[in-house]
Amino acid sequence: QVQLVESGGGLVQPGGSLRLSCVASGSIFNINVAAWYRQVPGKQREWVATITSRGNTIYTDSVKGRFAISRDNAKNTVYLQMNSLKPDDTAVYYCNAVIELKQYWGQGTQVTVSS
Repeated sequence: QVQLVESGGGLVQPGGSLRLSCVASGSIFNINVAAWYRQVPGKQREWVATITSRGNTIYTDSVKGRFAISRDNAKNTVYLQMNSLKPDDTAVYYCNAVIELKQYWGQGTQVTVSS
């Protein structure tokens, strides 16, 4: 049973930074593609960033230049570095990963950007 656990969320002021972590545990051989999504109550879950198995990255327009997705394969961990945070970034952030041909979701971590 594979589990993804996000951490690193919290309250931060506008312009601040947070780094989210997503750790995969359980029966894991390899994390293929991984991504971060976010969701605001009452709205659809929004794709934020993706990182491929080779380390290529892509971002939604609203976070380009501010967020960076990365991975540490030895630690089975995917990161989302978030800089220059804005109130509109407030959401529950979810990790998504394909592991041995199956897709998994974490439970989410709350990010609140407020002064």
